Amino acid sequence: MLSADDWPIAAAMLPLGDAHPTTASGAPEERWLTDLIEVSDAGFTDVDLTDSWTRYGDLDPRQVQSLRECLRSAGLTAASLSAIRRSVIDEQHGEDHLAYAHRTIDFAAELGIPVVSVGLHRALTPAQREQLWFWTVEGHRDPFGDDGAWSLAVDRLRELGRHAGEVGLLLSLEMYEHTFLGTSESSVRLVEDIGLDVVGLNPDIGNLIRLHEPVEDWRAIAEATMPYANFWHVKSYTRDEDAAAGLFSTVPTSLELGVIDYREAVKIALRSGFQGVICVEHYGGDGLSVSATNRDYLRGRVLPRRAYSLGESRVRQPKRSEDAR
Repeated sequence: MLSADDWPIAAAMLPLGDAHPTTASGAPEERWLTDLIEVSDAGFTDVDLTDSWTRYGDLDPRQVQSLRECLRSAGLTAASLSAIRRSVIDEQHGEDHLAYAHRTIDFAAELGIPVVSVGLHRALTPAQREQLWFWTVEGHRDPFGDDGAWSLAVDRLRELGRHAGEVGLLLSLEMYEHTFLGTSESSVRLVEDIGLDVVGLNPDIGNLIRLHEPVEDWRAIAEATMPYANFWHVKSYTRDEDAAAGLFSTVPTSLELGVIDYREAVKIALRSGFQGVICVEHYGGDGLSVSATNRDYLRGRVLPRRAYSLGESRVRQPKRSEDAR
């Protein structure tokens, strides 16, 4: 069982930009190592290989080995991998995204990364990219009520789950606004329809409560989804509401100061048997430093000082692997 001292808390690579190797950039090792040392210098020993930083499913064998060496040189363990904005039910690119996800699972297996997170969220629209905060502008919505689209999501995510299980990994489904993973009810239903114990949820509650519209209560989301959680993106926002006037406003902030009470959320997670990797994220400003603040808050004041578990998860939980260094 895990305690505050040894709970894997990984830094997301979101704040580090795009470091994917290109013909113009030449060898990627210098950039990779520089970025990873920056993460290590922020006090992290674990990292989430977020694929906004590098598209892992597109690396060749030499690049994979180079990245492994950079992780080792920086003293970091790749505790998780998050593949984002490549929905496998995208009408134009779904099959390509599915193939990329399979390659990404193989990459994770080669590096000994225990859990891969995927989702159904799409690339940001041009209008979203023009905003300070992209969630203030309407993006894609999955077609709720379309049985064919739902079945396609179940089939393709089950296919990825079977692959993950065959190579000894877990698959986690990231909850995200206005997708089939956009409410606690539909997220739980999707996992249950997939029906594999290696497939669970990544209950990224922050993705749901930041919307400038009425939202589900964060406690209700946590209570419903934590029994299915095998990985967890954590971030928070301030939230102000004037429901009568139809006014809603959110801004990113630290876990300690946001509208989600993470002290209570962690208690819910523990009661549900969660023992997975926690990935700290933040949008805006010095995202890496805020992530480090979030790590210290969790480890110093929220996670249990003694190793124990109060509940039993309904999905398999990840196991640490030293191969991920």
